[in-house]
Amino acid sequence: MFSKWKSKKEEKHTQLVVEITAPITGMAVPLAQVPDDTFAGGHMGNGIAIQPTEGILKAPFDGKVAHIVKSSHALILEHSSGLQLLLHIGIDTVSLKGNGFISHVASGDTVKAGQTLIEFDLEVIRAAGFDTISPIIVTATEEIMPEVECHYGQVTAGEHVILSVVSKQ
Repeated sequence: MFSKWKSKKEEKHTQLVVEITAPITGMAVPLAQVPDDTFAGGHMGNGIAIQPTEGILKAPFDGKVAHIVKSSHALILEHSSGLQLLLHIGIDTVSLKGNGFISHVASGDTVKAGQTLIEFDLEVIRAAGFDTISPIIVTATEEIMPEVECHYGQVTAGEHVILSVVSKQ
């Protein structure tokens, strides 16, 4: 009778915490402050935005460039854990067709934390009438979205942690 009972194996999940440093120097603010419903509403994923005070996008961790947009205004960086981060410079800046952006990386490149990925001209972006606020989004690569803890305030690229991402492995 009891032979039909089987013990359930406990699923063991380990939590992986990835700390993401600021890729841009400026003021880190909630995504809700981004003047774009797709980002502000969290439709692209959880994250933070930075109002930049200088035009340099740096790698927030060691990783691989999974994709860079042709106009160099955005890229997806992948961590060794599989976590992917969308780094998007400004709002509607795709319309600039690369004007004001200089990419130092290509899709498939391996990068080190602190390495310059893209240089961008804040004045060119503003003169074209676009907002420079830059969303930093943890994209959903798992069935369950990882927990994202945001750290707001003045940040320096490569120095201050802006996101702590907890995912189950």
